Amino acid sequence: METVKNVTLDEERALYGKHDLLVSNVSFDGPADGESALKECRNITVEKCFFNLRYPMWHIHGLKVTDSELTVACRAALWYCENVEIDNSQMHGIKALRECKNVTIGNCDIVSPEFGWSVNNIHMTDCTAQSEYFMLRAENLVFRNVRFSGKYSFQYIRNARFENCVFDTKDAFWHAENVVVKDSIVNGEYLAWYSDKLTFVNCTLSGTQPLCYCKNLNLVNCQMNNADLCFEKSYVNAEITTPVISIKNVYGGKVCVPEVGQIICDDENAKGQIVVSQRRLAV
Repeated sequence: METVKNVTLDEERALYGKHDLLVSNVSFDGPADGESALKECRNITVEKCFFNLRYPMWHIHGLKVTDSELTVACRAALWYCENVEIDNSQMHGIKALRECKNVTIGNCDIVSPEFGWSVNNIHMTDCTAQSEYFMLRAENLVFRNVRFSGKYSFQYIRNARFENCVFDTKDAFWHAENVVVKDSIVNGEYLAWYSDKLTFVNCTLSGTQPLCYCKNLNLVNCQMNNADLCFEKSYVNAEITTPVISIKNVYGGKVCVPEVGQIICDDENAKGQIVVSQRRLAV
């Protein structure tokens, strides 16, 4: 394996087309301000590197990045890559990951608007993330122990599983399809509108107007805090363990709740059932 180490590179396409390459303790920075340092490469290992230039890793097949820093200036860092591992690194540039396949991310700090768009098959573990439009249109996601903050997350995702996560977000899971969220906390407004086949198990959900216009929605042993106008025009089976403020126009299924402040039924299509403790209310 060829090795490039202990140097600073700032020229355009500095390592273009390389294969079977170890890049160690290299700083991609400098006055030449060159783009696309590693492009059209294969079997690349990056360790203890500093990326401060644009578009450094595009069209790479087989990439491992460890102990590295991608700064705010490192725009669109990884695009169109396949078979990627990223560990113990900072990803702080906008649009850091897009259109990639088979990605594993662990122990990373992500601060990146528009992160993860159209990624297919991504596993993320023990990470923190701040973003807007996080993971838009991504497919085949597995997240464990991820803490996220930001707006418009996980929209249009398909085939995903989240465990032991904390999400502080707004408009999360809109149009999401075939998603399971377990043992997690989701705080935010307008949760998961227009989703299909979305399941929450042992979760705590909070925020106004959650889970409206949903199909095949399931909640198993979940808490709902500060939740009003829940389930409007949704088809849902829900087992809720805490009181909710209000439930509105459930189109189908059954909602079991210990207490509800108000049940609103002013839509003739609302045929769902609401069970308050052991008392069934016709809707």
